[in-house]
Amino acid sequence: MAWTKYQIVLAVVLVVTGSINTLTTKWADRMTAKGSDGVERKFDHPFVQSCAMFLGEMLCLLAFEIISCIYYSRTENVEEPSILRGRRDYNPFVLLPPALCDMVATSVMYIGLNLTNASSFQMLRGAVIVFVGIFSRIFLHRILSIREWIGILFVILGLVVVSLSDLGSDSSGSTGGTTNVILGDVLIIGAQVIAATQMVLEEKFVSGLDIPPMQAVGWEGVFGLVIMGLLQIPFYYIHVPPPFSDNASSSLEDVPDAFAQMADNNLILVALLGTVVSIAFFNFAGISTTKEISATTRMILDSVRTLVIWIGSVSFRWQSFHYLQVIGFIILLLGMCLYNNILVPQAFNKIKAMICRRQSSNADLEDPLVSNQPADAHETGAIN
Repeated sequence: MAWTKYQIVLAVVLVVTGSINTLTTKWADRMTAKGSDGVERKFDHPFVQSCAMFLGEMLCLLAFEIISCIYYSRTENVEEPSILRGRRDYNPFVLLPPALCDMVATSVMYIGLNLTNASSFQMLRGAVIVFVGIFSRIFLHRILSIREWIGILFVILGLVVVSLSDLGSDSSGSTGGTTNVILGDVLIIGAQVIAATQMVLEEKFVSGLDIPPMQAVGWEGVFGLVIMGLLQIPFYYIHVPPPFSDNASSSLEDVPDAFAQMADNNLILVALLGTVVSIAFFNFAGISTTKEISATTRMILDSVRTLVIWIGSVSFRWQSFHYLQVIGFIILLLGMCLYNNILVPQAFNKIKAMICRRQSSNADLEDPLVSNQPADAHETGAIN
């Protein structure tokens, strides 16, 4: 079935805004500016960037309410948009535990992104499949098929190859050499444990409530922004060594230093605004793609997004080309397709069916009894 113009726009918006989200975050990490102490250094404020991401998610709630008001204010009988469908009689605090997981996972991933390459960051997020599969088996008592276990093994192999590519690549685009790049990779993979916990919590406690997805994302953004904003206060007084801090106070987070750097280099503010806007449109396009087309299409488009981020990172010379990363990405993609029963199993079954048909056809041609049967039958009929 051909896509409509609206579906094509959704797909393009999903890939573009999803790519911009990661690239603008990494762009901010690479920029330098004078901080509150007058010293010029790189912008190293992952928790401020987390707040920007949650602000973008919170905008989804604002957009949901605007769309809802426009729809319900109409007097004519118009079909309810799919994005508004769902229950409204639920307690928003049921989304607090997933929001807390999102907050921790995002913050740790942004620390990792500051230490490693943008393409590795995006690829290593595929590790969430491994932990989702394991946690689903333990906590949701879901039996994984052999195909899913094979998919998990492929994902693990892909993660190893991507990490090895970071060992052999030029780490000049990261903050401080190969050791920090590998530390960043470990942090990103570790954050997927929390991200997987979030998904399991949403499946166990949220999915049955039939909450409109865009509204759920918005509420998680509200909780994340409020809690992360409050945490900036104690973070200012927690002193940590490099590479976990590179700000004026050598603290876990220094908001005044972040604003001072934004004021000194306005491009940093542009990058953060790019994160806010892109994450809002990315969530809207992602939810709409799942509803209008399918979750399978969304996963394929996410893989395209990873490819775009990798091409962008190499084109901007934020990292060097390494063939192992390409191999790792392909293996990761195969693992994700196997786990989600997308493309690969179907292609394998089609090839298997074609081989069976060809073998059966060859066997019929080679079998003299089969090949002579019509002639024999004709001759027998003629005699009778």
